[in-house]
Amino acid sequence: MATKKLKPNTPGTRHRIAPDFSDVTSNTPEKSLIVKLHRTGGRNHRGKMTVRHIGGGHKKRYRIIDFKRDKFDIPATVKTIEYDPNRTARIALLAYADGEKRYIVAPDKLKVGDQVISGKTVAPDTGNAMPLENMPLGTQVHNVEYQPGNGGKIVRSAGSSAQLIAKTQKNVTLKMPSGEIRMINGKCMATVGMVSNPDHFNVTIGKAGRNRWKGIRPTVRGTVMNPVDHPMGGGEGRSSGGHPRSPWGQIAKGFKTRKKKKLSSKFIVRRRNQKQ
Repeated sequence: MATKKLKPNTPGTRHRIAPDFSDVTSNTPEKSLIVKLHRTGGRNHRGKMTVRHIGGGHKKRYRIIDFKRDKFDIPATVKTIEYDPNRTARIALLAYADGEKRYIVAPDKLKVGDQVISGKTVAPDTGNAMPLENMPLGTQVHNVEYQPGNGGKIVRSAGSSAQLIAKTQKNVTLKMPSGEIRMINGKCMATVGMVSNPDHFNVTIGKAGRNRWKGIRPTVRGTVMNPVDHPMGGGEGRSSGGHPRSPWGQIAKGFKTRKKKKLSSKFIVRRRNQKQ
């Protein structure tokens, strides 16, 4: 995918850099693989707002994506590469040899007509899915599982990939897109290649209205609020707001929020913010 610079006909297009969608081959999604998307507006079942900055947005349908890639040893042909309004990456429609159709997160450089397959002993080619323990060192992967059989959870955003750098008897070591190096069970599935749409980070939205189309409402700084609305509000003139904290008083910098029962620190070899 490439990007295009728009002519400055309006203030909203003056600085906008937009995707050109040259990699998209179909504008009509597969009807059997779309479902209605329920919108909450950030409110719970009582109508009380529990999440801020959510509301509005353009209507869209959810595309059912096959993150597990558990249709083993059955070849599939790429029918279309499509835009998905629910994610930054492109999606690919696969037509399997037995007639079933599924969407997957499209790898970069995957084209219509290509053949992909998932299994334990398949070749490590772009778009193929296999256990991490069966991949050669140095392979770039995406859509990686945390637990075997749970489906891909990580490395799914546009242009991202993790690299397989080491193996042990049980685990493999991956270098994540953030720079973190962590161990993952070798039986976890992953897809070979980098995620499509690598130029996504070059896109400039151009105007605040495009965030409203996405369902993102404006964010207001706590320091410009009144004391009744935020702990950092109030003060004569412009003030720093004191110690950074959330609207509910939780300290924002340096305060540990991870739950001890869910710590995965023993699997992290090097943290993303650790100095070399």
